[in-house]
Amino acid sequence: MKQTFHLIVLRTVRHNERHDILTAYTLEGGRMAFAVNAGRGRSASRARALLMPLSLVECEADVKAGREVHTLMQPRSLVALHGISCSPVKATVALFLAEVLEIVFRDGPADRAVWRYVAESITLFDALEAGRTANFHAVFLFGLARVLGIAPDTGGYRAGMVFDMAEGVFRQTAPLHGHYLTAADSAAVVTLSRLTYGTMHRWRISRQERRRILEELLRYYTLHYAAMGNLKSLDVVRTIF
Repeated sequence: MKQTFHLIVLRTVRHNERHDILTAYTLEGGRMAFAVNAGRGRSASRARALLMPLSLVECEADVKAGREVHTLMQPRSLVALHGISCSPVKATVALFLAEVLEIVFRDGPADRAVWRYVAESITLFDALEAGRTANFHAVFLFGLARVLGIAPDTGGYRAGMVFDMAEGVFRQTAPLHGHYLTAADSAAVVTLSRLTYGTMHRWRISRQERRRILEELLRYYTLHYAAMGNLKSLDVVRTIF
């Protein structure tokens, strides 16, 4: 049966000479896999250009009960992401976030709020000026944590407190387990929680601090959602920012 799906593209891998397998997070069905024509013809080349990481695509798919991989047909771009495709820096960030999202959505059902947050964030990122993108991935991941329901509770924060990463709360003293942040790093969590895509460029931090923040965000996701080890694109993002 043919159905219409709205996709956030996560990854495409070669399956055989005829087909690639595309993994996407869909508005209608959550995480899904699709078979895509891997030929060399014009239509196959056009489809591959539309299906880069984080592309927003509408398509038809032949869905059959009991199958894990569905046949994708007639992909159409929902938003032309020229800003990402024309910028090596943005394309690298997109690849990294797509890799993170693939883990986050591994067992995730369809969730309209999550899909909309990611799609709107991608569209905004595409339009951002080059000089305002350095903190995007951190702000995106913190915002995603809110939508997923795992964001830290910053309401009780006072200067000098430490952040208990296991419980997601701030404490006057360090917990007995090792999953907590220093007072300085804890203050950065609160600052990050207050940033928006419109204000994030004002956060002036060093390359070392930005790397540290990203590492702790990934550690927090590992504690509360899914293990974030072995991200292939992480080292490249560290090099850029």
